[in-house]
Amino acid sequence: MRLPRKQAALLQDAIEQWREEGVLPDAQAGQLAGTIEVQPFDWRRLAKYSFWVVLICIVTAVSSVLADRVLAQLLERLIERLFDAPHAVKCVGMAIVAAGLYWWGVSRRAQDQARFYSNEAILFLGVLATAGAIYQLGMALDTGSGHFSLLLLLSFVVYGIIGVAVESNLIWVFAIASLGGWMGTETGYMSGWGAYYLGMNFPLRFVLFGGVLTACALALETHQTAKRFFRSTLAMGLLYLFIALWIMSIFGNYGDLHAWERAKQIELFHWSILFGLVACGSVYHGLKYDNGITKGFGLTFLFINLYTRFFELFWNSIHKAIIFALLGLSFWYLGTKAEKIWNLGRSASR
Repeated sequence: MRLPRKQAALLQDAIEQWREEGVLPDAQAGQLAGTIEVQPFDWRRLAKYSFWVVLICIVTAVSSVLADRVLAQLLERLIERLFDAPHAVKCVGMAIVAAGLYWWGVSRRAQDQARFYSNEAILFLGVLATAGAIYQLGMALDTGSGHFSLLLLLSFVVYGIIGVAVESNLIWVFAIASLGGWMGTETGYMSGWGAYYLGMNFPLRFVLFGGVLTACALALETHQTAKRFFRSTLAMGLLYLFIALWIMSIFGNYGDLHAWERAKQIELFHWSILFGLVACGSVYHGLKYDNGITKGFGLTFLFINLYTRFFELFWNSIHKAIIFALLGLSFWYLGTKAEKIWNLGRSASR
């Protein structure tokens, strides 16, 4: 069994502890330890990071070309010469490219599942091609109404169907992101792009959206089809929920910067309380049901809430050196307590 150095050391420590406790005989423990081979280099992690860099470089290169006016004009002329066709034809062409990429990625995954990251990279390119096809469709059907949120809703439907069909969490994440984009732009369009919709600013709308998405993910945890996408849906729902609550704890339900500047700190305090209660509830759920996602999000954003309130209250009244010294000491205290608890757990298990 070839394992990275940390995983191999952890497994060897577990075998040694079981041997000392009499769970495993000495001969069997030695036999198991002998099957562990330390992998000198984590090639799997390198592959993952390499494909991330490849995708980032592709997106950056395209963005750089589009951002450069001269290159954008040259690219536009080239596209006009090579693809001098209506938007509908371009839409069909991009859709064919996307279908080909999806077929290629799914076929490679069926043949060799070990090439996980390269297969996911191909599917990601299919996602980008799908976005291009939907954009061209929008250009072909554009009536000048500015109701482009319908394209995001279409993206959600398309990505959702494809994600379920090919059983890809990557594509499903883009479906959830498209749904969130549709919710934000649709409510903005319906309110005439004003600050409020039904008395709610944008962050408050996403608090509700994230809460509903999180509840749906938890309700569908045991569903035969939906459970494959349970973790990704829950993570996206919690991400929407907690980021929106964090923004609400800073700005409140204000849609105007001048009105927010005139507001007193106590007028925003109830949002901080709500933020903390939701974070504590997430931690409680994670501990009760052994859910690492809800526990991790809850703890992370609970500390973000506490440190945000600390900076709000003392940033202007205390010297910056004292603030960062207190911040460092708090993390030192947290680290020592965590180390003590970990050592107590080790001694108790022995």
